Amino acid sequence: MTHKGLVKSRLDRMHQVLTGHVERGHIPGIVALVSRHDDVHVDVLGNLHADRNERLSRDAIFRIASITKPVAAVATMILIEECKLRLDDSIEPWLPELANRRVLKSIASEVDDTVPARRSITVRDVLSYRMGFGSVMAMPDTYPIQRYIREYRLGGDGPPRPAKAPTTNEWIQRLGSLPLMAHPGERWLYNTSGDVLGILVERVSGKSFGTFLRERIFEPLGMKDTAFNVPASEFHRMPTCYAFNHAANKLDVYDPSGPESSWAPSPPFESGAGGLVSTVDDYFAFTRMMLNQGRLGREQILSRASVELMTSDQLTPQQREGAELFFGTASSWGLGLGVCIHREEIYRKPGRFGWDGGTGTSAYVDPAEGLIGILLTQRMMDSPEPPRVFTDFWTQAYAAME
Repeated sequence: MTHKGLVKSRLDRMHQVLTGHVERGHIPGIVALVSRHDDVHVDVLGNLHADRNERLSRDAIFRIASITKPVAAVATMILIEECKLRLDDSIEPWLPELANRRVLKSIASEVDDTVPARRSITVRDVLSYRMGFGSVMAMPDTYPIQRYIREYRLGGDGPPRPAKAPTTNEWIQRLGSLPLMAHPGERWLYNTSGDVLGILVERVSGKSFGTFLRERIFEPLGMKDTAFNVPASEFHRMPTCYAFNHAANKLDVYDPSGPESSWAPSPPFESGAGGLVSTVDDYFAFTRMMLNQGRLGREQILSRASVELMTSDQLTPQQREGAELFFGTASSWGLGLGVCIHREEIYRKPGRFGWDGGTGTSAYVDPAEGLIGILLTQRMMDSPEPPRVFTDFWTQAYAAME
């Protein structure tokens, strides 16, 4: 049986569609990768910066934001496979700051208007993002809890700025001083669980999160440019990151490239929810490992059983309630990443897994098709719903299959 790959004329059309986004001035640059079986196609378009003509290159180092989350989940699954953690064990021996939780009576309650949590938070709750705390999908200051999330710099109330984060221990202490928004296991809430996973990995392994990732995932997979900051010697490969100013119809700098970047110093807190930088080839190695059910070449990062568990739906419809902005009706959540459960688009196909990042990144794997797609841009997402460049890229990727 011959493996079918990608159709060149269709890839040319993808190139044209993506070029349109750059030429209209919406996005300074794009690195796009589509791979199917042995066919790998990479397209590099546009510039590192909106205001000067420095070409983007394939090895550009992007802030990958929330596509960090699957990496944090893989790290946790490594420790579960070693029986250093167990899915249904309480996290309290490792994270005593999150013991004896209290829960807001309602999301609108003051932070002292609480009831005791029905049970403690488990490892499974954190991996499935059901620990009971996360991003509040409402305008700023709609609810009292939002003010504390912002003031305590717990993340999830806006885009990441790693250099301004509290230290790891300060972060977890601040989180522990606040009540949960839902009882453990009750419902899916975005973001915070990814950061908690990073601290859990750190405490269980006895190493910094970044060191554990480097030793157990990045070095074995050859991901040499993936880390929590960009070294000074590589600043020239770092695009400026932009947010689109709709009122003025222009791009505003969100994070500069180089020494002024929030990703230049080593961060006080290594965020498992969104702190990594990476390149298209590094992240391709990670996604190939996931497509190959835990292996890449001679390196076995996880077992097939672990990858199958991670990439299968772990939520009930009740647990997904309130998360429609993220999932629509076609998606759900496995352990640390999104999974597709219902087909309603060319590219939304049951079994496909991955996630998007708020700094303009998207990466998914479709095991049934042997397909991997990675899109790296330096323009922030405007909402949890995917921007047009994402949907165009995925439409073209699926249309290009033989």
